[in-house]
Amino acid sequence: MKFSVLIAHYNNAVFFKNCYESLLQQTYTDWEAVILDDASFDNEKELIKSIISGNKRFRYYENEKNSGVGVTKSKLIELANGEICGFLDPDDAILPSAIESAIHVFEKKKNVVLTYSRFMSCNKDLKSIAPFRSAMQVRNGDPYFFNYPNQINHFTTFRKSVYEKTEKINTELRIAEDQDLYLKMYEKGDVYFIDDINYLYRAHAGGISQNNNKAKSYDYFAQVIFNTMKRRKLTHINGKKIPETYTNQQEIFALLEYQNGILYRIKKKIIITLQKLFK
Repeated sequence: MKFSVLIAHYNNAVFFKNCYESLLQQTYTDWEAVILDDASFDNEKELIKSIISGNKRFRYYENEKNSGVGVTKSKLIELANGEICGFLDPDDAILPSAIESAIHVFEKKKNVVLTYSRFMSCNKDLKSIAPFRSAMQVRNGDPYFFNYPNQINHFTTFRKSVYEKTEKINTELRIAEDQDLYLKMYEKGDVYFIDDINYLYRAHAGGISQNNNKAKSYDYFAQVIFNTMKRRKLTHINGKKIPETYTNQQEIFALLEYQNGILYRIKKKIIITLQKLFK
């Protein structure tokens, strides 16, 4: 079962060596890495190409113009030769068993369409700060699941054949394209939580989700959730009417406030436990 590591690059080459080396350390050997550069500066492109030079497992491509992460990630999936795909940001890294642990789940559980695990937040030098603790197994088959609060996260892997049966990534998105992918895959089968830290997430000033981009991230995420509600043909959430058109993030997130209630969380935990036992 071939695994395609998909890397969308834009002016992050200074951190790429760690990413590259983490792939060379993988315990699972049947993998390829596909890099698509989104019109970076020439020196950035050359640094990436110099790092991967001579390694046939790495394939490098370029967008003709800067197209955004939605377009770039969509193209990367099209370029992938593997049955299983997983995105890895060029400024991050994965642990040696990351690919192997995901492949093991896909081989064993044919109903699983997507896996995810924990990630470790790191500083700009990729030194550990703290693990992402919100990651956990989510309830499968719930039309009211929107990954809010965020639980499905890095390291996320998925079956390409199933992805091709979805509406695919919204290419207009420049943030939250990953959430769009998770929710569309969720609708096609089971998702499975690997209870290990498999991903090193580097926080630095140039990161797309850092600092001033956080407000934009929430707005894009709210739009993804709204589109998901419409795609699933939902009209009400917990007795509240879903608006006909998207106006603002507060209106969408307010629809999901009931998920913070104690009774809801207890019920969810019981259902997840039962699903683990009988699937």
